[in-house]
Amino acid sequence: MFYLNNREEEFQEKLTVTKLIELKKYTYKKKIVKINDEFINPDEYSTTFIEDGDDVKILHLLAGG
Repeated sequence: MFYLNNREEEFQEKLTVTKLIELKKYTYKKKIVKINDEFINPDEYSTTFIEDGDDVKILHLLAGG
């Protein structure tokens, strides 16, 4: 198991951040990804793997005025 935005998810072998975003259909352009409170650079999404027990946060950034 791992946590995605405080909800339990089934662990899958070789699940990258890119694949998780695709599976969850997160289509918003501006987002922040943190794994275990560590920011993940967008250039590293395809090479960063979700591990069993990880705490993943994917936050959607909004602009306003």
